[in-house]
Amino acid sequence: MNPLTTILSAGDRFVRPELFSDAIRAAVGDGVPLEFRTTTSQWPHEPFGPVENVDEASGTVEGMIEALRGVEIAVTQLAPFSRSIIEASPDLKLIGVSRGGPVNVDLEAATRAGVVVVNAPGRNAQAAAEFTIGLILAASRRIPAAHGELARGTWRGDYYSWEEAGGELDGETVGLIGLGAISTIVARILRAFGATVIAYDPYAAPTEGVELVELDDLIARSGIVSLHARLTDETRHILDETRLRAMRPGAVLINTARGGLLDYAPLPELLESGHLRALGLDVYDIEPPPADWPLLSAPNVVLSPHLAGATRQTAERAASIIAGEVAAYLTGGELRHVCNPEVLRG
Repeated sequence: MNPLTTILSAGDRFVRPELFSDAIRAAVGDGVPLEFRTTTSQWPHEPFGPVENVDEASGTVEGMIEALRGVEIAVTQLAPFSRSIIEASPDLKLIGVSRGGPVNVDLEAATRAGVVVVNAPGRNAQAAAEFTIGLILAASRRIPAAHGELARGTWRGDYYSWEEAGGELDGETVGLIGLGAISTIVARILRAFGATVIAYDPYAAPTEGVELVELDDLIARSGIVSLHARLTDETRHILDETRLRAMRPGAVLINTARGGLLDYAPLPELLESGHLRALGLDVYDIEPPPADWPLLSAPNVVLSPHLAGATRQTAERAASIIAGEVAAYLTGGELRHVCNPEVLRG
């Protein structure tokens, strides 16, 4: 008889624990006896944050150590796996993190302990791409502002004037900074609108219908610029004040990627002067932004609270990707999304 495998499904209020459990049962089948334990953090109703030496985590050290006793496999979106938690969990062999980067896991500690860490790249690509298009349209055409004015009883017919009217995507040049899973979908949708799509990404392979250009060329040519790069030391403030001022007068700027990619300080003045026609933001250098943040009252700004990936399909897809990794681990198959492959080699 096969031994029982104990799995901790550490969910939250988005990727719920039963999504993990149901997806794993479906992926593994009846051949492997499984025992599930569950925990549920209150994110997003309570914010995530640092836990010991890991970031963007939701949970406590003591709670995780207790939940992981006797557990071989743990699956989660945001539960913390700091060094002390991993060191206190000798039975743990696999951690599945249902997000693009396992920032809530101490990879070095996991590797040292022989724990394989897998993730779920691309889980929210479709959701974030569609949200980006929505933010482009909302900012370019002043949809939220028009709604807000009308809801307050003001009919803004002057938005039809030449000076106030927005632009179309058909015939516009849109520049994408970063050409990964999300922005590749964005590019496809934009091309369906009739836009010309150019991109800057020194690590990207040629993509049909997208012209790869240098960053300064992209900034000079684009009527709409959308950020999609990963945040690294190399890309931090990739759009600094110098590059922001070099954008085409009247351009639209969108950020649904990471707040650290953008220098926010010059934006209020650039909007006030009209150098930037509109700004759409889903991410910020401080989340949530403080109550006195100038962009909260700046003109022609559309803001959302880091919602680009928030679809039910994203949660289900994330759980499904991790379930596939768990099934491969339990049945001797090939793991596809390993963050520390040296554990497997060792």
